[in-house]
Amino acid sequence: MPARSIGTGTLSFGMVSIPIRMYSAGESASAVSFNLLHSKCKSRLKQQYVCPKDNEIVPREQMVKGYEFSKEQYVTFTEEELKAMAEEAQKAIEITEFVPAAKVDPVYFDGAYYLGPDKGGEKAYKLINEAMKQTGRAALAKWAARGKQYLVLIRPVDKGLVMQQLLYKDEVRPISEVPIDDAELKEPELKLAMQLIEQIANDEFKPENYEDEVKKRYHEAIQRKVEGQEVITAAEAPKTAQIIDLMEALKASLAAKSAAAAEAKAEADVSGKKKTGTEG
Repeated sequence: MPARSIGTGTLSFGMVSIPIRMYSAGESASAVSFNLLHSKCKSRLKQQYVCPKDNEIVPREQMVKGYEFSKEQYVTFTEEELKAMAEEAQKAIEITEFVPAAKVDPVYFDGAYYLGPDKGGEKAYKLINEAMKQTGRAALAKWAARGKQYLVLIRPVDKGLVMQQLLYKDEVRPISEVPIDDAELKEPELKLAMQLIEQIANDEFKPENYEDEVKKRYHEAIQRKVEGQEVITAAEAPKTAQIIDLMEALKASLAAKSAAAAEAKAEADVSGKKKTGTEG
């Protein structure tokens, strides 16, 4: 099924303006969510706001927005004041510069959208896609929506473009804030670690090889409930013995991976023989 556009706009740099359509890159609706119900009658509950000082329910028309500038000290703003400060939505995505794609740390990545060409923009769209791929660069741009101004990265993928929302510098903590004590590495340990990495390495990222097992369990349990069946609690997974020595842990990991690979190969060989009818 073709993706449905969630908006239109223009992608501009210099004097070039490309009409585009925007599409969601993710499917957030696929997540499992639960509603709060009254256990007595199974009616869905409604949310209410209660003032702890006056001990009364506060209707929406009596609410104001406030910013806590000090502990329990607030300044309030009216909706008109907030609207005056908010960024007006713009359909233009304005490219400010091109940077090497590999130089943008993924720690800055936030939500993502696909950009597709709108009518009349096919050639210019293909041109910027190909030019960025050949130069190895991505575009930094400004985009205003939902009252905010976003920093975004436009990067080429296959024949299309992805608009990646970025966090601002002050929204990302530096790794230097993480306490990391120094440790001495021995050459044999490093070689074993590299060998383990190579043993389970792959030259491509294949997301189809992975599945959200927790979500799958939720859906299976929900279906059993709908059908009137009992939900059976899964048995606790057996705990593996903890290996303290780093070298022993690396050696055990390599041995386990080698055994698993040999078992998988044996199963594949048996399956191949059954298909060809050569099994004795």
